Amino acid sequence: MTNHLSVLRKIRRTPYQAIASVFMMFITLFVLALFLLLIASTTSLVSYFEKKPQLTVFFTNDKDKASIDQLIEKLKQTGKVSGWKYVSKEEALIIYREQNKDDPLLLEMVTADILPASLDISAVTPKFLNDINSMLKNEPAIDDIVFQKEIVDTLISWANAVRLVGLIFIIFLILSTFFILLTSIGMKIALKREEIEILKLVGATPWYIKKPFLYEGLIYGLLGSTFAWLLASLLILYLSPFASSFLRGVGTLSLFSVNNISLNVWPPNLLLVFSLWSILLISGLGIGFLGSMVASSRFLVE
Repeated sequence: MTNHLSVLRKIRRTPYQAIASVFMMFITLFVLALFLLLIASTTSLVSYFEKKPQLTVFFTNDKDKASIDQLIEKLKQTGKVSGWKYVSKEEALIIYREQNKDDPLLLEMVTADILPASLDISAVTPKFLNDINSMLKNEPAIDDIVFQKEIVDTLISWANAVRLVGLIFIIFLILSTFFILLTSIGMKIALKREEIEILKLVGATPWYIKKPFLYEGLIYGLLGSTFAWLLASLLILYLSPFASSFLRGVGTLSLFSVNNISLNVWPPNLLLVFSLWSILLISGLGIGFLGSMVASSRFLVE
């Protein structure tokens, strides 16, 4: 306990260095939190669109239900299809009426006979869509194929770019924080050179001498991770209603819900908030410990 109080007193004696170290740790971990939240949301969004129908096949009137069932069996045998849904003419009419219920003129002119039956198909992965599309083109009595691979590919490319840029930026910030800790603790060791020499003369072990500096690094990591987590949590709470409105109809995203809980549930996913706190705390303590360990090992002559 006395050792911990001594560390706190030493931090108070050099407040500007301590503030700089905590602030840099806070910035680094807050950006890490934003990066993790962005990865969680983009991954969930891409996963949502991957599970939605990516191919819609419209049949001519010559295609009967038996031949469509045979086509479904043929698609199942490829192992490249994760799901499918047959929409009959009557079901297509129901969907059409629901979509145009505010326009009576459009409803009067359309009957089930003029609407095509269709088949909604989802691939196991987007890379199979080209193969499925090529296979369907050779099938008879197919009027049109709506191919939405570009949408999924664009989302995946965007998500990968976000991950790469975010990762590079976080690495840069971690290195910056590490060197600020190295400089700050190194300066403190230099100022206490005489005290350290006296401790060595009276038989103090290297670990005993390093321990206060390690505690100092851990305190910086604890404070930086706590502030970063608090601000990130407030940001989640603030953005939750906006996300609920913006993503209406998209489904559930792991960033603001869990399992089948909808986006407008309040508060947001508590598991996410706790997991974020754990990751930031471990990262902050790890950076603080490593930076102080390297500094004390480098500047202390054992």
